Amino acid sequence: MLRASSILLLASALPLAASGQASPATTVRTRTAAVVAGRLTDARTGEPLPGANVVFPDLKQGTATDADGRYSFANLPRGRFLVQVTSLGYNTISQTVDTGSGQPLDLQLSPAATEIGQVVVTGVSQATELRRSPVPTTVVDRTRLNQNSATNVVDAIAHTPGISQITTGAAISKPVVRGLGYNRVVTLNNGARQEGQQWGDEHGIELDEFSIDRAEIIKGPGSLLYGSDAMAGVINFLAPDPVAEGRIIGQAAANYQTNNRQQGYSLMNAGNINGLNWLVRGTRKVAGDYRNRYDGRVFNSGFNEWDANGYVGLNKSWGYSHLTFSTFNQNVGLIEGGRDSLTGRFLRDVAVGGQVESAVVGDNGAGYTLQVPRQRINHLRVGVDNSFIIGQKGGRLALQVNYQQNLRREFGNALAPETPDLYFQLRTVDYALRYFLPEFSGWNLAVGTSGLHQQNRNLGAEFLIPAYNLSEGGVFGVVKKSFGGLDLSGGLRYDVRRIRAQSLYLDADEQPVPAGTAGAETKFPGFTSNFNNYSGSLGAAYNLSDRLTVKANISRGFRAPNIAELGSNGVHEGTIRYEVGQPGLKAETSLQLDAGVSYTSEHVRFSVDAFENSISNYIFARRVLNAAGTDSLVSTGPDIGLFNYVQGQARLLGGEVTLDFHPHPLDWLHFENSFSMVRARQLGVAEDQQFLPFIPADRLQSELRGNFRRQGKRLTNVYARFQLEQTFAQNRFYAAFDTETATPAYTLFNAGAGTDVADGKGKTLFSVYVTANNLFDVGYQSHLSRLKYADINYTTGRRGVFNMGRTVSVKVVVPLAFK
Repeated sequence: MLRASSILLLASALPLAASGQASPATTVRTRTAAVVAGRLTDARTGEPLPGANVVFPDLKQGTATDADGRYSFANLPRGRFLVQVTSLGYNTISQTVDTGSGQPLDLQLSPAATEIGQVVVTGVSQATELRRSPVPTTVVDRTRLNQNSATNVVDAIAHTPGISQITTGAAISKPVVRGLGYNRVVTLNNGARQEGQQWGDEHGIELDEFSIDRAEIIKGPGSLLYGSDAMAGVINFLAPDPVAEGRIIGQAAANYQTNNRQQGYSLMNAGNINGLNWLVRGTRKVAGDYRNRYDGRVFNSGFNEWDANGYVGLNKSWGYSHLTFSTFNQNVGLIEGGRDSLTGRFLRDVAVGGQVESAVVGDNGAGYTLQVPRQRINHLRVGVDNSFIIGQKGGRLALQVNYQQNLRREFGNALAPETPDLYFQLRTVDYALRYFLPEFSGWNLAVGTSGLHQQNRNLGAEFLIPAYNLSEGGVFGVVKKSFGGLDLSGGLRYDVRRIRAQSLYLDADEQPVPAGTAGAETKFPGFTSNFNNYSGSLGAAYNLSDRLTVKANISRGFRAPNIAELGSNGVHEGTIRYEVGQPGLKAETSLQLDAGVSYTSEHVRFSVDAFENSISNYIFARRVLNAAGTDSLVSTGPDIGLFNYVQGQARLLGGEVTLDFHPHPLDWLHFENSFSMVRARQLGVAEDQQFLPFIPADRLQSELRGNFRRQGKRLTNVYARFQLEQTFAQNRFYAAFDTETATPAYTLFNAGAGTDVADGKGKTLFSVYVTANNLFDVGYQSHLSRLKYADINYTTGRRGVFNMGRTVSVKVVVPLAFK
């Protein structure tokens, strides 16, 4: 803890030290600020565009145009930086400008029904226009997030083409990118790694859903800035950009969902006074048990959480320095799915006379109370995010340092419901130091290092993984060069990881004892594992015209086994299995090929993205059978199945196709379609082992949408949508050892509508969004649901717990302006 505090204090003091130096030749404070001003107009009519957003993403500075379409920045660093201009219903403009030129920056935006010109900041040497990046990347913006209903932050993006989720009820979702998940996906919180217990099936992402402004998703190992685990890709959850100079704003949001009676409330305040900017948000969510047509109310599927997050810092001509914080506090019921053989109702553990007995659950329709088993997660993050301008040409030195503490308690004993059985304390210090050289003749180069130090302790009465210490670090270099319509990018990274797992010995009462104690059982033998390897990427994007772009990329990824794969030995609550790790596992390496083509016009957007990914030493869990060919059961109260981790050679291929059509002259009408597929095989094995576990089924999504910019004087940005979501049968499953079963197809219909409500002067008073998911209350199971393998309901013959039925969501967002 002392080391983490010292690092954070040093990093946060850097801008103060820089601004306090005596020599004018070296002080950052004397840097001459650049002024950029201009006017935005409609390219067709010449009318001003009020309320448009003008943002310099790399500088974290933004503003909005006034009633005459004018804007200005008075305190920008000098150099060449990318600026992004957005306005709802218009093409996005993205271009690199010289902030020190002194020339006005007047721009014209063309009305458009399709999204053109989106900018990404994740995994690139500088903010880059999306269509000019060879690495497959998708952006989910705030508008899309508001118009869809979700129970958690991963659920909010899980319907993006190529993205799925492994779920354990409504609260717990883990992202899957093109068939790969768990520690193969790096999750970022505003560009910094989020480190919880990612190895666990029932361990979700510790982020406040309301705090997300947009999500940038990199598919595949093409990003080299974030470490070895980014084999499947990177998901960067980004907060809103700092507000304009001289403004203080706020926001109140509320959401209610009918199925599980989920309530969400969030308050935000942000401001920027003389370069001192801040954002603070508080969120409360609570949900009861969800229901579906086959299970009724699913016992113990509720959750609740308290969250707070934000930042405070300076944005000046020398760059910016922000102190960031977040705290995520969640209680989640864990669904076991045990059934009464006569009635088919769920069972729960109750304490009777000092003994634990099973009782049939009655009508649990109205409450929010959680029962055992359940888990409590407390995730604290404190960090600094700095970017310093080096030299007069706009080079940048970026430094991020974060301290994280993840406390995860799992309660499973009805006799002592407040005493944790499993209790993990994970402490992490992560860092990233990157130098972005000034652009020169179209060249962009970034070099740097990143890594982390991690300590995990077992503080509970039961043990699943050993206590361990982990250290890793890596160095990288990435480069991008533009030759007119051709953009080339590539880079290399080298990583080293060391994991030291501690030994643990238990006596007859399962209490820890010193090594060598007579009669002691070895729970964890202790081991040290070292891994090192390189990653690389090389790709090109070629704009054949303003409308047609082709892309190709080849990348190599690397992932070291996680602690659960190497050393687990115990009951994993929520997954309904006993897990055993293998200390001798090798690191995974992958080689992925990507190719894509996209065509975008005023009325049509079409894209095809394809990939092939070959993985050596692919790690997965499989069920262990006994000599009779049935489950190897472990008696832990109820008997549960035994699973261990194995490796194989894997090949995944597939892709995504999207087609959005906006027929002229009905520009308000949108017909949006996408298709995603993954084929995943294990090579050189028997037929029943040829398919990999937990691979998403093919998915087709079609949406008919109407967007209406203004309806009368009071309603603006009105929309209505109707969506079909067809998930095909998954008959390619890992059948060996009864690990998986086939999953039938299902079809869901969703709908939504919403509007901004304005006053007589056009100022938005509030926005309302109504969404209905699973309109016809279809009973279905996702192939990636952990609950699919819960107990059989003998009264219906159906195995497992089904997904959520029909739900209607109402969301209201109220913008506030204090200055």
